[in-house]
Amino acid sequence: MRNTIFFIFLFVIIATAACKNSSKNSSAAELRRKDSLEKVKEAKEAAEKAEREKPRTAADIKLDKDIQFEKYTLEDVYPYEDTTRIFQFDKIKEKLAHIENFMRMPHIYGVLDNYKNRNGEAAVVENFVRNAYKRVSDTLGNEKYQSAPLYQSENSKKPSRYGRDGSLVAIESSDTLDMVKVTGLSFEGTWYVPKRYVKSKGDSVKIAHVAVVDVTNQNICVLERTGENEWKIRSMNPATSGRHKPPHAMETPLGIFFVQEQKAKMFYFKDGTKSIEGYAPYASRFTNGGYIHGVPVNNPKGKIIEYSWSLGTTPRSHMCVRNASSHAKYVYDNFKPFQSLVVVID
Repeated sequence: MRNTIFFIFLFVIIATAACKNSSKNSSAAELRRKDSLEKVKEAKEAAEKAEREKPRTAADIKLDKDIQFEKYTLEDVYPYEDTTRIFQFDKIKEKLAHIENFMRMPHIYGVLDNYKNRNGEAAVVENFVRNAYKRVSDTLGNEKYQSAPLYQSENSKKPSRYGRDGSLVAIESSDTLDMVKVTGLSFEGTWYVPKRYVKSKGDSVKIAHVAVVDVTNQNICVLERTGENEWKIRSMNPATSGRHKPPHAMETPLGIFFVQEQKAKMFYFKDGTKSIEGYAPYASRFTNGGYIHGVPVNNPKGKIIEYSWSLGTTPRSHMCVRNASSHAKYVYDNFKPFQSLVVVID
């Protein structure tokens, strides 16, 4: 009997020890499993973060055709005289990727503002030239008139170049300082600008629409952002850009600009006078005196003209971008100031 009790007691001890050991092994396995799952989760989150922060390229941009304005629609490639013209969608995707990268980063956004020198004539740059219009310019072709001076440091004696009116910037310092530190969407590098030339737009700028003007192919397309890296083509129309003809007419400048203001009728002077010659309908200003607008009417009281044979041919404007008047109205109705961009490419 005693031997039986002893063996039972011994069996219980051995079984209990085995259970404890099994429990320890099970707990260790569970810990290893949880640790492995945690590492997988951390790796996945790190990969997702890296993907989110990775600079976008043209290949990341999804561009679909979904035309809303259907008049005068051009094909991707279309005939012009004895050659062909195109919409440069590869280049357009590059510009959209550049915009996406700029807007993804947390910034206080601003715009360079000096329309008609209303914030003061900019200082003369270190190495200035006089252009064909006899106006002071930097060596990159940016005129002093209506531009903001860009300094290499806050203690620079003279600016190094000019930033065009309407240029979108990220404000990298307090905008209450005498010299505001900015980086630009249209120009490379970090610069200092006297604060009177920088208009802060806050940290919640959302770009809903972009108009791309092609001065080589004389066309314009309107794009709407529908999601991250996702854009819809809303129109593909002929346009007429600015021409080089001193002393009054000049090219539409290349770059990326905010739509800053809009006028149902933009009245203009006869060249070399202060007499109003006529008006351009549905005008959206993006830089200096450059507007996207309808067909000019050479009569201040005349009726709107819908179309001109010259649209989509050769540069003829004074800087502006002429459109069919109904297309200019489409832009006017959909492009909100400081939420829309005009991109000018060559």
